Amino acid sequence: MITLATQDYLWLLLGYLMGSVSSAIIVCRVAGLPDPRTQGSGNPGATNVLRVGGKKYAAITLAGDSLKSVIPVLLAKLMGADLDLQITIGLACFLGHLYPVFFSFRGGKGVATAMGAIIVASWPVGLGTILTWLFVAKVLRISSLSALIAFFLTPVYAWVLEPSQTYFLTIIIIMSVLLFWRHRSNIRNLISGTED
Repeated sequence: MITLATQDYLWLLLGYLMGSVSSAIIVCRVAGLPDPRTQGSGNPGATNVLRVGGKKYAAITLAGDSLKSVIPVLLAKLMGADLDLQITIGLACFLGHLYPVFFSFRGGKGVATAMGAIIVASWPVGLGTILTWLFVAKVLRISSLSALIAFFLTPVYAWVLEPSQTYFLTIIIIMSVLLFWRHRSNIRNLISGTED
């Protein structure tokens, strides 16, 4: 079990606050596009921004959602944080994205933010997740299914590639379960054959 020092709580607060910055909403506001929470799927994420504003703004949103976890986790890593603290900060970023304090706790589904945190904390696990997501997206061309398959396999990658890191695996499982929960409407659509 991880033991947190006083300064570690500041890292977690920073992670949550950075995660709470909604790239999709900010990008759409700056670009003069409709609020993504009121358009398409209603999700403030890169896929919905793609529907609302096209590839350019979707790519910016994707980068922003990744960087808001990459930055705090990487800073903590450079300051000597161990793997357990790094992935806990990543979880804080992820929760900030799902439930952002700056946007009435109405957030996105967390795929890019989770990937950003994992790739910094453990690049082999993160790389496995990203490559799985890219491969499935290329073959099946359904964003939600790509994310679901990638995060179904991410705990397996963590178990195989970080075999002695039980706490790390536990946090990965928590993130994956939450990500599946946030995709429950997509799962219903996939089952009914209406997901695009």
